[in-house]
Amino acid sequence: MSDALINGLAGAGGGIIAQLITYPLQTVNTRQQTDRDPKKEQRKLGTIEQMCQVVKNEGWERLYGGLTPSLVGTAASQGVYYYFYQIFRDKAEAIALEHKRKGIGDGSVGMFSSLVVAALAGCVNVLLTNPIWVVVTRMQTHTKASKKFKTLSVAENDTFFDAVEPPPFRTSHAIQEVYDEGGVFGFWRGVLPTLIMVSNPSIQFMLYETMLKKLKKQRALRKRGDVAVTAVEIFLLGALAKLGATVVTYPLLVVKSRLQAKQLKTGDKRHHYEGTLDAILKMIHYEGFYGFYKGMNTKIVQSVLAAAVLFMVKEELVRGTRFLLTKASVNRTRSRPP
Repeated sequence: MSDALINGLAGAGGGIIAQLITYPLQTVNTRQQTDRDPKKEQRKLGTIEQMCQVVKNEGWERLYGGLTPSLVGTAASQGVYYYFYQIFRDKAEAIALEHKRKGIGDGSVGMFSSLVVAALAGCVNVLLTNPIWVVVTRMQTHTKASKKFKTLSVAENDTFFDAVEPPPFRTSHAIQEVYDEGGVFGFWRGVLPTLIMVSNPSIQFMLYETMLKKLKKQRALRKRGDVAVTAVEIFLLGALAKLGATVVTYPLLVVKSRLQAKQLKTGDKRHHYEGTLDAILKMIHYEGFYGFYKGMNTKIVQSVLAAAVLFMVKEELVRGTRFLLTKASVNRTRSRPP
């Protein structure tokens, strides 16, 4: 099994576990990002209060709206990202070693090269998995509300309005809604800010790799012998790296969510965006720069926790898989007849 495949599968596994743990926070955050009414009272609610409001008005299941396609998307995104990241990383390391032979550099991958590697892997990931996240955003922002149907009593000649529970909003409904609204290209709405947002994982991995490298170097200088990094340390490094990346790129995430959410074709121009630039200009005009940071507190908690869990689980899965493969290889060698 190649190192790229091991990292890809481990990344998918770590991503799924992180998603399961933090999904309710992600749902609330997406709703906060796509709230376009500056006068809406919901804006004043804290994250926990808003979660309780969703449960009270719509039920527990709405906190997990779109979980199935989200898990598929997470597995696909993390698998694709880590697979191509490892491929590009291996090539960068080979180039660095070749440069060392020519007397250039120390043979290690520098900060800029790490940034380029993460950006390339991110671009491939975005182009392949954007349709999944458009569907997930639709399901997270779908509000469950009862519909009233008018009935007429023939004997009394009176009109009544009966509240009827609407059918559940399923993945197939979200897919059909996106297609009806924008055709095939509708599944790539928000791809431009998402591609620009490749800088988020790029910054995240650059910070993570840099801090990890410095930590190992410090331990090597202290001559402790064992330079292995613990799961807790990886958790903390992943959290710090994601925190820095999220603060820098959050406005792009809000624009992406606005474009991928259902476009309300009403008389209110605030509720319909023609594209990335139109969304940015309308947000500045109608909401001010505050609009670009809606729900940022929730996002920081969700993304930092998710990234920390992902890094920790991924590294443990990679370590465990390599150990098992090495053990299996040794056993096969021993079992061969002389």
